[in-house]
Amino acid sequence: MTDFVQVSTTAGTADEAHRIATALVERKLAACVQIIPQAHSIYRWQGEVEQAQESLCLIKTRRTLVGQVEAAIRELHSYDCPEIIVVAIESASASYLRWMDEQLSDGN
Repeated sequence: MTDFVQVSTTAGTADEAHRIATALVERKLAACVQIIPQAHSIYRWQGEVEQAQESLCLIKTRRTLVGQVEAAIRELHSYDCPEIIVVAIESASASYLRWMDEQLSDGN
């Protein structure tokens, strides 16, 4: 296992996804954020089954930065309850992990 994780969140618009992604990279909380537009989501909200077109953000970061990433997402997000799911990066190429490490804040 590595010290890195991928955080996923969805945004209601492409503009919102872009704003969140840009802020995370600018703040050195994410090495990279991939935005996958037009994810079709079906979910239950306030007792009703809903459907929405969303943009999925895949955020590559260091495990120690997850709290700051979550705080930034909550600050920038329009949803009352944004998706924030953290998945460990079990393995990745050494060169990619080095690159990620160079892009991220040391947590201070």
